Formats: sequence, C-alpha cells, structure tokens
Amino acid sequence: MEVINFADTPSLVSQYVAELRDVTVQNDMLRFRRNLERIGQIMAYEISRRISYRTETITTPLAQCEAQVIGTDIVLATIFRAGIPFHQGFIDYFDHAQNAFVSAYRKYREKENFDVFIEYIASPNIEGKTLILVDPMLATGSSMELSYRALLTKGNPAHIHVASVIASQAAVDFIKSAFPEEKTTLWMGAIDPEINEHSYIVPGLGDAGDLAYGIKE
Repeated sequence: MEVINFADTPSLVSQYVAELRDVTVQNDMLRFRRNLERIGQIMAYEISRRISYRTETITTPLAQCEAQVIGTDIVLATIFRAGIPFHQGFIDYFDHAQNAFVSAYRKYREKENFDVFIEYIASPNIEGKTLILVDPMLATGSSMELSYRALLTKGNPAHIHVASVIASQAAVDFIKSAFPEEKTTLWMGAIDPEINEHSYIVPGLGDAGDLAYGIKE
C-alpha cells in the first residue's frame, strides 16, 4: 500500500496545514474552511495523475482532435461534519464525480473510551468505480474503516484513495491493515507521531469540526 505524505516535500500544502494548526489563525472559521478546501483541491489534482484516462475525439470550432479524458467513474465520499469543506475541494476538481456521505460519530462510554457508530449513509453504487474517501483528521482510523465497510454495502470499488489532512502514525498503520493493500492509496497532508488519552492527534490541530463550524453542545 502506497502512502503519500505531503510533508515529506514542502509545498503549499505545508503552508495551509501550518495555518490550520496555528491557534492565532484558527479563530477565523472562514479561513479554516478555505484551507481545508484548498488542500482538498491540491490532493484532487495529485490523485488525478494516478487514475485511468481514455482517448476521445472532440470537435473544436476549427477541427477535430484527440483528447485525454477521465476513464473511470469516481465516487467522492466524506464523513460528516468536518469533512464537508475538505470534500468541497475535491468536488471543485472532480466536478463530474458522484458523491457519497457518511455520518460517523464517537459515543463515549467513559472519559477515555468510546465506540464509533454509523447512523447515516447516502451513496451511489460504487461497484468497479474509483472511491475517494476523505476526512480531514485520521486519529485512530476507526471512523474511516467503519465508513468504508458501510460503503461496501453499495459495491466493491476498483481502487480506493484515502485522503486526510493530518493523520496519526497509529491510524496510518491501522488503515494499512484494515484496507485492501493491493488497491488502496493513502494521501496525507502530515503524519503526526501520537494520539493522546482522548484519541486526539498530537500535535494535531484540535477539533476540526468545531473549528470549521463552531462548538457543538
């Protein structure tokens, strides 16, 4: 399984991740959402270089010519709620893609222990398609894995791209064991070394959903 860590090669993604982490910038929800979207756009472009294309003859005002167009059906899937602006970045580039949405949430049994539940899924058939599953924070990997299992009720994708802005090393290791190795590619904006007792990524950036949309009750 290939793991692409954008932090290995500094780029605009590094700048946007730095701003997402920075407490002096985080109080601007609009900028926070926009940076998630911009990272999604960059990742979408990079993923576009790994998918299949076909040759199509098109007619211009002057002549006909051959052009390379996307040759696979794409489904963009995201996990509510922090995933929405990140997902938007992918839609900006894969504008003909179908879309899927999953609601996954943590239910704490006690202060430091929780279970992850899926309560909602809306998805097209994904059989034989390219599935791009995005969520900005990959802390334990449990929500991503359960969302993937839920999406499998809609078919078996030909290839899976898992994209996150920040992931813990433990989550990356978990996804590598839980997803089919031969047809999964991981795209990470940065990989942080640990998670704390509350399963938050350290250094991470905090709660992406709250920072994007306001504190929930």
